[in-house]
Amino acid sequence: MKIIIDEQSVAWYREELDLGDGDSIRFFPRYGGYSPIQSGFSLGISPEPAKEAKALTEKGGLSFFVEEDDLWYFDGHDLEVQFDEKKAEPAFYYHK
Repeated sequence: MKIIIDEQSVAWYREELDLGDGDSIRFFPRYGGYSPIQSGFSLGISPEPAKEAKALTEKGGLSFFVEEDDLWYFDGHDLEVQFDEKKAEPAFYYHK
């Protein structure tokens, strides 16, 4: 699994979550909401250090990761995070 994230999303996370160089963002499944790949779940984020990261990318001084126990949610998909200009926030896309 790969995590792809654009520069605008990195800057948004840095500002909104008051993050500095070396900080990390975890992507994880949460119950409820909408996802095109897992019915009844949505993707959550949490600023926290990795424990058993199985997917990791570093960009703009930040690390973005998914823990091993959360890989089931992605069902073999890569995660792409792109800034949505209309909503003024990052949006999630899944690719096989």
